[in-house]
Amino acid sequence: MGEYRPRGPGGALLALTLAGGLLLTGCAGGASDGPGKSNGPDGSNGALPFPAPAYSPGHDAREEGSGRLSTFALDVDTASYGYARRALAEGRLPEPSTVRPEEFVNSFDQHYERPAGNGFTVTVDGARTGPDDWSLLRVGLATGTAPPESERPPAALTFVVDISGSMGEPGRLDLVRDSLGVLTDRLRDDDSVALVTFSDEARTVLPMTRLGGHRARVHDAVDELRPTDSTNLGAGVRTGYATAVGGLRPGATNRVVLLSDGLANTGDTDADTILERIANARREHGITLFGVGVGSEYGDALMERLADRGDGHTTYVSTTDDAHRVFCDQLPQNVQLTAREAKAQVAFDPRNVREFRLIGYDDRRVADRDFRDDRVDGGEIGPGHTVTALYAVRTRPGATGHLATASVRWLDPATRAPHEESGQVETGSLDDDLGHAPYGLQVAATAAYFAESLRRADTGRGPLPGAPGLPVLADRADTLAARTRDAEVRELAAAIRQASGLHDLG
Repeated sequence: MGEYRPRGPGGALLALTLAGGLLLTGCAGGASDGPGKSNGPDGSNGALPFPAPAYSPGHDAREEGSGRLSTFALDVDTASYGYARRALAEGRLPEPSTVRPEEFVNSFDQHYERPAGNGFTVTVDGARTGPDDWSLLRVGLATGTAPPESERPPAALTFVVDISGSMGEPGRLDLVRDSLGVLTDRLRDDDSVALVTFSDEARTVLPMTRLGGHRARVHDAVDELRPTDSTNLGAGVRTGYATAVGGLRPGATNRVVLLSDGLANTGDTDADTILERIANARREHGITLFGVGVGSEYGDALMERLADRGDGHTTYVSTTDDAHRVFCDQLPQNVQLTAREAKAQVAFDPRNVREFRLIGYDDRRVADRDFRDDRVDGGEIGPGHTVTALYAVRTRPGATGHLATASVRWLDPATRAPHEESGQVETGSLDDDLGHAPYGLQVAATAAYFAESLRRADTGRGPLPGAPGLPVLADRADTLAARTRDAEVRELAAAIRQASGLHDLG
């Protein structure tokens, strides 16, 4: 779990070099790129009220000198936020154990500056948030956008589709059919698709098939998907990987895409057991897993564990708009890899930092000594991705100068050659007030404060420093959304208000 710990040195503007991405025919690119620190999408940077209640870290605080490093695997999952929104819209609070703050934060493009070509940029900034010298530090990583369509490698995608009885609920298998139909029309002629279905058993409905001249065949297979019996997810994953290995295309993007509600009820139901059976496909052939969750009841823990151990990530869809965003607008970043085993390590300067806490990433922590051990699992990152890590940092009274040094290490996806870059941040670069901070940092803070409020019952912690109550937080999100007409931030504001009402009822 996240912990407040005393730590050590100064921060970061990092520029990293990585390979390019994948752009699928007819799919729009990601959100527009904007300057990372000074402006929001509309160029505004006006002050917003942000109450700063007293903060008491309680049992999370540790004695000074217990360490100064924070190390974690990069993570681009967003399923936790999508599922929380669905639960709130249906009039119920999400289970605290399903709330992961980093997935709330990473659901928003914070408009970091992107590299001109292949590579990464990392923007590090921060703002004062409350009494007792607390600040919020943001470490943001952005990859370059996907290269032109003519330059990307072909894709070989094996779709593993849950057709169990629970998928018959509206918004599950019907949403999957629509999504795969749209995707089939968007892919290039030299791309390949395979289709595996599973209920009580799994079968390969369509072997790896080039789309050129065969789109109608793929459409027919998708249109015939119907819900049947129980959920043997383990059989589906094993058959899916076997199909992917059988149709492996050297030089192509080979990926298994699992579409399920994650409610396994027969056969192997443990993620570690399921993935142990397909370990060779992952390690020897480099086939990664992308999990897409659906349904009002959703096996969040199983799907997340599968993606983490399957060298991939997860998202969650509940509407047609969500599905089109994932399978069209965001598919390049969800399919192509630009970095493997990516890890970040932040060293806080003990001369200026009294204590700190990484917000979220609880199940992505890495032992500090393993930062440069490339055998230790990290995260997989694609083109157009942004990754944000937020830290609550308590500086020493009168602290000046070096605050932290951040380093990022990753493997080239083709050669597995390691790369590493570092940068620094100073105490003087922190904004005096979160309300005057860059738009993206304000959105990230709002999302993180919201997530921490939802899961507080599960952690037993007090609120983060500078976190207002839910009604005030909803007003803040509304103000941010109105300033830029940002529909996604407006949805965040609505979710916060729904949660506030449910808390009042409780």
